[in-house]
Amino acid sequence: MDRIRGAGRRPAVFRRRGVLGSAAAVALAAATGCSVPAPRRAGPIADPAPGMPISSPRRAQLLQLAAHPDDDLYFMNPDTQRMVDAGVPLVSIYVTAGEHDGRNHVPGRGDAPADKAAYSSARHQGLRQAYATMLGLDTFAAWQKGVLTLRGDRRAEINTLTHGNRRVELVFLNLSMHAPRRWTALPSLWKDRALGLRTVVADDSPVRRADTYDYDALVDVLVGLLERYRPTVIHTLDPDPDIQHSDERTRRKDSEQPGYSDHADHTAVASFSWAAMVRWVADATRDGGAIPAFTTTAFRGYYNRHWPKNLPGPVLKEKAAHLVPYGGDPSWECGNSGGCGDYNVGGTRPLTNKKGWVRATHHRYPGAGPVVDTEPDGRLAVYGVLGLRAVRWRETAPGSGQWGEPGDLGGGPLAPGLGGVTLRDGRRLLFGLRFAALGGHGGPNKREVVLLEQREAGGAFLAWTGLGNPERGDDRGRRLGVPVAVADGEGRVHLFVRNADKGVSGRVRSAGGSWGPWRDLGGGEVQDGLSAAVDAAGRVHLFAAGRETVHHWAQNAPGGPVVSRAGTGLPAPGGPVAVAGTPDGGLALHYRAPARKEVTAVRPDGTPLPRVALPGYGALTAAATPRGPVLLGTDLYGRLQVRTPAGRVVRRARGPLPVGSAALHATARHGTLAIGLGPDAHPWTWVPEPHTEG
Repeated sequence: MDRIRGAGRRPAVFRRRGVLGSAAAVALAAATGCSVPAPRRAGPIADPAPGMPISSPRRAQLLQLAAHPDDDLYFMNPDTQRMVDAGVPLVSIYVTAGEHDGRNHVPGRGDAPADKAAYSSARHQGLRQAYATMLGLDTFAAWQKGVLTLRGDRRAEINTLTHGNRRVELVFLNLSMHAPRRWTALPSLWKDRALGLRTVVADDSPVRRADTYDYDALVDVLVGLLERYRPTVIHTLDPDPDIQHSDERTRRKDSEQPGYSDHADHTAVASFSWAAMVRWVADATRDGGAIPAFTTTAFRGYYNRHWPKNLPGPVLKEKAAHLVPYGGDPSWECGNSGGCGDYNVGGTRPLTNKKGWVRATHHRYPGAGPVVDTEPDGRLAVYGVLGLRAVRWRETAPGSGQWGEPGDLGGGPLAPGLGGVTLRDGRRLLFGLRFAALGGHGGPNKREVVLLEQREAGGAFLAWTGLGNPERGDDRGRRLGVPVAVADGEGRVHLFVRNADKGVSGRVRSAGGSWGPWRDLGGGEVQDGLSAAVDAAGRVHLFAAGRETVHHWAQNAPGGPVVSRAGTGLPAPGGPVAVAGTPDGGLALHYRAPARKEVTAVRPDGTPLPRVALPGYGALTAAATPRGPVLLGTDLYGRLQVRTPAGRVVRRARGPLPVGSAALHATARHGTLAIGLGPDAHPWTWVPEPHTEG
C-alpha cells in the first residue's frame, strides 16, 4: 500500500547506453549525443505441450512478492497469518524502498522533514514489529540482519526471525519509488527498455551501497530468489486491475493510477512477478528439467475501496492488529534510528480510513476449488494449476484418499483455477485463463480463454484449443475473470467469464462440439467468482456478487439464451455465491453478507430459506445431495468446516491448511468429500462425515 502525489525530488533514474550493431551507428550516436536503447531481450516462450516432469518437494514454503512494505499486511492477510500459524516458513520480498516523499507523518504534529533513507528504514522496522507479533513474540524481538547477494552482484537486506517451528524472512530490494519525470518509476521500468532505477540505502541497513536495476535485472533477481527459496505457494498482487473511471480529484484521493483501481506500483510489481514465474518455469524445464511445483494466489489491492467489505468483525480485528505494530509510535524505544514504524498507519487509522483497504481480502482469480472427477475405474482425479500449468492427480486406488504424483497437462502459463464440466459421455473439459503474452519493454500483454478436451473418459487429452477473448484490444482483454462452465441436459456447454466492463460474457458449445460467438450478457456490475448451475427443469442459471445484490442470469426455457433477470431483490453479498440443487428441484444460494460471519440462504427469487448456522468468513462451496445441500467453508480461525444436510457442523481438527477454496465431491463409498490443495502443493482429502449425501 502506498500513496500517489506530485513530482519527485531526488534523481534516481539513469539511461542505459545501448551498443549498436555497426561502427557507423556507433559513430552517429557519438556525434549526436543520442542514447540508443539496448535491444529488447526476448522473454521465455512457454511450452503448452504436456508431459513434462514435475518436481515433488513435499515440503511447504510461502513466498510473497510485494511492491511496498505493508502490501502484505493490507491485502494478503489473513491468508498470510493462517500460513504462518500452520508453521509454513515465510519469505516476503519487498521490491520498492517504500520511501515515497520521505515524510513519516505523525498525526496531530507538524509536517515531518523529508528523509527518504529514514522513512524506508522506519517502514522496515514496522514490518519487523508486525511479524514479531504475528509469531507470538515481543514487538521488539531481535532479528538477525544480513546482506543477501543477488544475481548480477546486487545486494539486498535480509531480516530473519524464528520462533519454534515458525520462520519469517524479510528481503528488501529497495528500488526507489520516484524519480524526476518518472514519478511512478517502477511502472516506467516495466514499460521502458531504456530505463534504469537506483536503490535507496536505508538507515540502519547492513547494505551500504546503492545498486541499479533495469527491466531484465529485476526479472533476473526475482527469478534467482524463486530458485533460491523454491516456494510451493506464491502470493502476488493483481497484474490486471479493474478499469476504474474516476474524476482526477477522486483518483488522487484514492491513490489510484489513471483509469484503473489500484496503485501503479502494485500493478508493475505483479507484472514483474508473473514474468519472473514464467521465466523460472521456462529456465527450470529447459533441457528436460522438472516443472517447479508451486501454486499462486494473486490479491486485489485498492479494488477493496470499491466493493463490499468481506471480513467479519473478529477476523478484521485480528488483521488490523498487525497494522498497529507496523504503524508503531514515535515514543517507542525500538532501537532503530530511522524510526519505529510507519506513523502514517499507526494507532486505529487502518480501521478509520474511509478507503477501507484493510476491511477486505479479495483474490484476483477466485474459484470453487480444484476440479474433481470420478474416473471409469472408480478412482478420483483432481485437476489444478501447478507451476502455471494444468496438472492431474489420481488416487492410488479407488477410495484410498491417497494421491499419486501430478501428471503434467501443459497449457501454461495459466492463471490460478480451472473451470470444468463433464460431458454426457463422461469426457472432461477443462477451461483456463492463459497469459498468452506477458511482455514488458513495450511487448504484447494478452490473455485468452483456453480449452483442454479429453479424448475419452478417464483417458488422454487432445491438444489445447484457444477460445479467444470476448474483449477487443489487449488492455481490455487483460481484465478477464476466471472461466466458469456448466453442461446442460442436452449436451450443450455454457461458458462464462467476467469481462472488462465488470459484466458477464458467455459462449455456447453445441452438443456436436462447435462453438458459437462470444456474447455480452448484459446485467449489472459484478465481482469475479461466478457460479453456474442447471435446475431440475434443465435451465442454466448464473449468479454473481454485485455491490448491493446478487445478479442472476438464466434461460427462460431449456435451450434458450441465458439472459439477465433484474429485480430479484436478493440480499447484498460480501463475496462469491455458492449454488446447489435442492431436493424439490429448485436451487439454493448460500453466501455471507458484507462484513458478516453468518450465512445468507435464499432461493433465486429472494425467498428466504431456513437459517444456516455456519459462522466464519470467506467463500462457501455447496454440493447437492438427496437430503439437501452440503456446505463447505472456513470458520473465524481459518479452519475448514462442513455443514451436513441434517444441520450438523463438522470442523477439521488436523491436516494441511487449505490453499484457496476446497471442492466438494460426492462418492458412493464415503459420501461427500472435501478435497483441496495444501501448502506443500499436494492434494488432501477430508471425510467430514460418512455418507453426508443422505
